[in-house]
Amino acid sequence: MQWTADDAPGLEEAPGHWLRPGVIAWPPGHLPPGEAPASLDWRLHWSAEDHIDPTASEPVPWHTASLRFDPAGLPADLVARFPHLHAHLALRLPDEAAASAAEAVRCQVAVSAHRPSGRLLDAGQLQLAGVIDELSASAADADLGATWHLGTPTLRLWAPTARQVALLLWPVGASLHDAPERRRMVPADDGTWAVTGEAGWRGARYRYEVTVYTPHHRRVVANQVTDPYSVSLTVNSTHSVLVDPADPALVPAQWASAVPPRLEHPVDQVVYELHLRDFSISDASVPAGLRGTYLAPTVDSAGMAHLRRLADAGLNTVQLLPLFDNATVEEHPERRIAPPWEHLKQLPPDSPEQQRSVNAAGGRSGFNWGYDPWHYFAPEGSYSSTLDAAEGAARVSEFRAMVGAFHAAGLRVVLDQVFNHTASAGQDSKSVLDRIVPGYYHRLDAVGAVETSTCCPNVATENLMAQKLMVDACVHWVRHYRVDGFRFDLMGHHSRANMLAVRAALDALTPEADGVDGRAVTMYGEGWNFGEVADNARFVQATQGQLGGTGIATFSDRLRDAVRGGSVWDADPRSQGFGTGLLSADNGTGVNGDERLQGERLAWYTDLVQLGLAGTLRSVRFGSNSRHADVTGEQLDFGGRPAGYADEPGEAISYVDAHDNETLFDALTLKLHPATPMAARVRLNTVCLALATLGQSPVMWHAGTDILRSKSLDRNSYNSGDWFNYLDFTMTDNGFAAGLPPERDNAQAWHVLAPLLADPRLKPSPDDIRRAHAQALDLLRLRASTRLFRLGSAARVRAKVSFPASDSWHQLPGVVAMAVDDRTDPVDERWSGLLLVVNATPWLVRQVLPMDLAGFRLHPVQQSGTDEMVRGAEAGTDWVTVPERTAAVFVRPR
Repeated sequence: MQWTADDAPGLEEAPGHWLRPGVIAWPPGHLPPGEAPASLDWRLHWSAEDHIDPTASEPVPWHTASLRFDPAGLPADLVARFPHLHAHLALRLPDEAAASAAEAVRCQVAVSAHRPSGRLLDAGQLQLAGVIDELSASAADADLGATWHLGTPTLRLWAPTARQVALLLWPVGASLHDAPERRRMVPADDGTWAVTGEAGWRGARYRYEVTVYTPHHRRVVANQVTDPYSVSLTVNSTHSVLVDPADPALVPAQWASAVPPRLEHPVDQVVYELHLRDFSISDASVPAGLRGTYLAPTVDSAGMAHLRRLADAGLNTVQLLPLFDNATVEEHPERRIAPPWEHLKQLPPDSPEQQRSVNAAGGRSGFNWGYDPWHYFAPEGSYSSTLDAAEGAARVSEFRAMVGAFHAAGLRVVLDQVFNHTASAGQDSKSVLDRIVPGYYHRLDAVGAVETSTCCPNVATENLMAQKLMVDACVHWVRHYRVDGFRFDLMGHHSRANMLAVRAALDALTPEADGVDGRAVTMYGEGWNFGEVADNARFVQATQGQLGGTGIATFSDRLRDAVRGGSVWDADPRSQGFGTGLLSADNGTGVNGDERLQGERLAWYTDLVQLGLAGTLRSVRFGSNSRHADVTGEQLDFGGRPAGYADEPGEAISYVDAHDNETLFDALTLKLHPATPMAARVRLNTVCLALATLGQSPVMWHAGTDILRSKSLDRNSYNSGDWFNYLDFTMTDNGFAAGLPPERDNAQAWHVLAPLLADPRLKPSPDDIRRAHAQALDLLRLRASTRLFRLGSAARVRAKVSFPASDSWHQLPGVVAMAVDDRTDPVDERWSGLLLVVNATPWLVRQVLPMDLAGFRLHPVQQSGTDEMVRGAEAGTDWVTVPERTAAVFVRPR
């Protein structure tokens, strides 16, 4: 924006950046064209009130200081720290003004540029995160929130821009409608404010009153806010609750004694992604009062029996969608609205009435995925078993009881963390961080508005104290709840440095000092590259291909898209892939193109499948079916990016469905020809899972994918209620044909979805569901049976894994063969070789392989398994036969 004397006083935008006490950055494009920065009179203004007028002549009733334009530009260290500001002008403060920075950041702060005549040319407020970090560097070591010593709490809040901070306390027994006790908090040089309480404060409710200038609203406010480091809260998070996690009363016996399985190597991780409410809300074997709660896993139920079967077969981790306090779900059970289930069951399978009923409940349905953070350190209250349990300390013990139950079932517990955004910002009632330190915790655009590329207010974890919150929260959940890992939502919006800081803090936790070995905690996340941070615009991102050597993995969309076909962003969801009938079983929609185009795409998908089976390694070499030459994973193209991006196989997680987008069963429903028999659909469900499970990377399954879970074709069920997120561990109903999915994300495809939902052939029977589950269990048993599926290093994968049929006349379309040669440097005592052959076509194939297959036989798991068809697979001297839609594993005994 260019200013004139007529409109300058507004100061609506914040284009400048105060980076350290002596340096301000200003965008050159904000000046009128042709103006030379060196010829201008630059001034810094700060005022305790909002009355700065850049057009005013001195003397003025606020502080001012002349700034010196530095033609050398910003110092190299600041350019390295803020690369997106590399072309900004550098303005230098005089020493006296720089020494006032700590006071100035509590004020309205602005810069103006004038011609020598005094005419105003440019003005705007400043973004202050850089200088605040410099002033508060030592706060990174502060213990924030409530800390306890001999039963007495000390509360500490970081609020470096606050004028004053008070603690508002409601003692135990006091009504929240009563006036609180008011305690003055004492400031420190690091920007923190603290008060030490009394032993009787345990269980008390509290808030902070923070008096602070908010630049966006340009006024001083007295915000009453909860503690961002709250360990627990009252119902619907109106007040923080003083809870000591070390209180013996909060230690369930099973949680204290149960030991989770330990991974020998990260590639051993096999994950079941589960929403806690889905897990039990429809499970009649769980007592009614415990359904959908933390305590549901603590009882013997159909759901726990299902998880134990999976664990016995080789599953070792349950990944739980967000369980920190979220801003959406109604926590008071009597205020929730449940749709009329019995009425909905009577409606036609393609009716829009079901989704209308679910949508009518809004945020009061009791359901949400929970990707809308409010308090990062406190368990979400809606999962508490009772209203009383949601009111304070009990939600802590109930969460621990859940962790203990999963551990006792042989499952590690991974928490889904969402540090990339908050539910709200500014002065919104559910904004905490921004009402304590306005303009600091959120990433701002070129004029000071909050970035929202994540569809919510983005958190600037590149800022020191935002990173600290992220690190402290992860340490908190490990130390006080003994969780075993973290899945990071939209991890690419964090920096590699952020993730290394979390990793270092976890690695420092020891059994002796903390009760846990932090080195055993796994970390992985979504390494997508988009938004204002894309292509390392602001920092080196934690994206695919940039985490080599960290031990932090990312989800691979390469294998996912190749197996399913198309992209999750496709307007028409019927594009077919390797596992959904491309070329061999055209669905008749015309969306896949002619036979030549399908053949070319299938060859490329086959390359991506091979790459995925080999750990998505950039260095692995194999014959390319699409290029007809040997390529490395890095040379293979994936939408203009290298398809292979991992340095080690543990750095990419293989999966074919997740909570996002359609379930695997629903994808098959959309992509297969409607006349495809249900038996074939069950087999392809297994084939798709096999391609994710029987490779060299860690594996994730979406909960219910082994039992043909459907969300009635809903592509985004985050707020679709229990109705569309139905999960039935009795294996009676997979949830398909529950009505047209919610209009907000699916209406554009209703014309495609409706005839499928109305087709009775597409609803699986209980026998179909049980068959899918049995075949999925065999996949887990196959993976667990041998380390040849889990070699664990890129060197071993390069030395032992090959694709003997690729890039030759031998390769049959819709077939992939992976060989693992273990004759030298053996990792398996029983078998000297392994051969995986996946036939996704609707016919038996005889695949010739240019290798000696003498001694190979069908794997014992499949010889004695539940799938009768796979027993017909046979290995000859240089060929194998594999039945239709089958993944067969052959082994060669030593």
